Amino acid sequence: MDKRELIQAAIDNLPNAYAPYSRFHVSAALLCGDGSVYTGVNIENAAYPATVCAERSAFFKAVNDGKREFEAIAICGGKAGVITDFCAPCGTCRQVMREFCEPEHFRILLAKSPDDYREMTLEQLLPFGFGPDNLL
Repeated sequence: MDKRELIQAAIDNLPNAYAPYSRFHVSAALLCGDGSVYTGVNIENAAYPATVCAERSAFFKAVNDGKREFEAIAICGGKAGVITDFCAPCGTCRQVMREFCEPEHFRILLAKSPDDYREMTLEQLLPFGFGPDNLL
């Protein structure tokens, strides 16, 4: 799957976000090492700490299905589901990515459209990150 297709998968999934409180909808499409793609959206809750971000939603679905190798994630979002700017992952989502991904190789695509995106590595978004290799 190429970058544009991964971004389009995230965009197509954006209407599934459940964000009645912030009204800021986010979607993610996660590319696994075997070529499969898992999507996720933010799911808010009246008890705010129970909310889950789109990126973690996608990762947790994939991990639940036994996936452990990941290549890239495309992320998009905006107020009322309208994409107007790049949408970066929060710190908690960056840490979840660090748990499963090689920082220098995992690609993060922040997208406005399939043709307008920024690409970076996890290492760029989470320098000096703490991960499993620190404990082994």
